[in-house]
Amino acid sequence: MATVKPFRGLRPAPGLAARIAALPYDVMDSEEARRITAANPYSFLRVTKAEVDLPPDAEHYSPAVYDQARAALERFAAQGYLRRDEAPCFYIYRQRMGDHVQVGLVAAASVDEYEQGVIKKHELTRPDKELDRVNHIAATGAQTGAVFVTYRADRDIDALIERCRQQQPVYDFTAEDGIGHALYVVDAPADIAAIEAAFCKVPALYIADGHHRSAAAARVRERCRAANPGHTGEEDYNRFQVVIFPHDQVRIMDYNRVVADLAGRTAAAFVAAVGEKFVVEEHPASACKPAAAHTFGMYVGGRWYRLTARAGSFDAADPVASLDVSILQDNLLAPLLQVGDPRTDKRINFVGGIRGMAELERLVDGGQYAVAFSLFPTSVAELMAIADRGAIMPPKSTWFEPKLRDAMVVHLIGRC
Repeated sequence: MATVKPFRGLRPAPGLAARIAALPYDVMDSEEARRITAANPYSFLRVTKAEVDLPPDAEHYSPAVYDQARAALERFAAQGYLRRDEAPCFYIYRQRMGDHVQVGLVAAASVDEYEQGVIKKHELTRPDKELDRVNHIAATGAQTGAVFVTYRADRDIDALIERCRQQQPVYDFTAEDGIGHALYVVDAPADIAAIEAAFCKVPALYIADGHHRSAAAARVRERCRAANPGHTGEEDYNRFQVVIFPHDQVRIMDYNRVVADLAGRTAAAFVAAVGEKFVVEEHPASACKPAAAHTFGMYVGGRWYRLTARAGSFDAADPVASLDVSILQDNLLAPLLQVGDPRTDKRINFVGGIRGMAELERLVDGGQYAVAFSLFPTSVAELMAIADRGAIMPPKSTWFEPKLRDAMVVHLIGRC
């Protein structure tokens, strides 16, 4: 069963949340982060992408970057931009994106339960990205961003969370991208106890987004435990920050693909070859955004096509093989375009559905890529089924929106 704990959050001073809170470090490059921080000295990107305050040729994974991150976090606290709560609290984080609203619990989850599989994962991590998060946490003594977690919705927990936010939020703002963010502090002892007891009945939590942060938290805990002869298991480094949303509020968008070339084929020859495993129909009216599983859009040679996977071209009984990302990879990207490992092949790139179909057209029409594929979104049910089996989803299977903002709450674990 899931163990969640309150913690003493480090969070923005009143009136500064909208300026401090920042998109996650991994959804932008350093150049974009530099533009943002140049316009906003309070941006938390100074901590999470600390290379913005170093020379442009600085190596992004160098010790100097992590030292800069620590200095920036310490400066934010010393100047009163960030303040730590006096007692452990839970927090409730509400996001609004158009008509979509999701409400999650900000808590400290157990590294032990992550390692034991109570907190389930569905993705592999890249060693370089994992080490980056390890070094960032170790240098700052903080988990500066939360792991996005879901669970099978429970009406009693829904009611409890709703009751706990019948107060004024400490922050309530709309970010520059139009997404609304609000944070509520839960500090009443009776409410804290009720939340802990309610989640003790939840059999499993599922990592939706944040596998590298989770893995890094476990590795840092090992370092800290080895360095602490008085280790008890109750230290802050034994937990990692999560935001936990019920599954029926989670929104997964499509995660689309673009490939740089057609592996030596002309556009006409490529379209013909695709027809072996897919029914191919020209889609002249507009961009082809799939409306159902096992259908795909393909943009090549200035034209859109609808692809439908042929019966028998995949194992419908296998929850991984029957994912649309697997069908596309196994029946088209690998055999026709020679994209063997999408995690490492530099000829393929991934485009979050938030950017729309026009972005796929732009990338192909501009000559940077030769072909684009639009996919139907992976469902939360598929994610949970695969995680329950202990199986692994292909890379870039899910794109979650809206994104959590870093620095709404920071979990301090101390340096070791």
